[in-house]
Amino acid sequence: MAGHHPLQRLASPSRQVSLIVHLAGISSFAASFKFLFGWETPMSAAFGGHFQFLTIIGLALALCTFVIGFLADVTLSSRLFELKNILSVCSAPLEVLISILYWGLCAIDKSLVFPPEFQLDFLPDFGFHAAPALFLAIDLLLLSPPWTIHGYSALALSEFLAFLYWVWVEYCYSHNGWYPYPIFDILSTWQRALLFTFSASLMTGSTMMLKWTYGKINGIEEYKKDAVADPAGVRAKRE
Repeated sequence: MAGHHPLQRLASPSRQVSLIVHLAGISSFAASFKFLFGWETPMSAAFGGHFQFLTIIGLALALCTFVIGFLADVTLSSRLFELKNILSVCSAPLEVLISILYWGLCAIDKSLVFPPEFQLDFLPDFGFHAAPALFLAIDLLLLSPPWTIHGYSALALSEFLAFLYWVWVEYCYSHNGWYPYPIFDILSTWQRALLFTFSASLMTGSTMMLKWTYGKINGIEEYKKDAVADPAGVRAKRE
């Protein structure tokens, strides 16, 4: 049975609030996938399908994170809880990145991320591009121990994920002859490289912002300072 980490705001794993939050998140993510698989578009029949989109990759990772968190709540397993927290280090900053990029580009021109004929109504749009970030932030800030990942490690992880996605996008392009996001067609190769580099930096910033917010909400000055002035590496820290 897992014990309550002394720096967590609420008990988790737990068959109370934690289980309710994870079940609500799973329901939201599953509803988005149900909508997605019933939505016929040229992308759904193309190579890579809907998983050409960073949004859908992030949603799948968010769903995996919350399913494991839910199983940890039901079984009170410390190992599953630790696995959920490991996945959260990737999924939470990634979903924050997706939300920032999506809503930021939409504020400029929504056709940069969706062709006009495939733009979403508000509810599914919110389910894909806002709800995952909100649920994962709640899980981190209230139901998780503090992260021990540091700035350089967060940057390395973000760059690695950005590189993997770039390779995947280009591989899909080699089969389909078009990119999943219209903005990629507008940009040249070196401009896409700059976009992916910027996105990796933004994801790193999201990680540090989440760490700082965790320290702010939970009254841990050390983690607020650590998020601003962060040494290299990852160090395990037991309070």
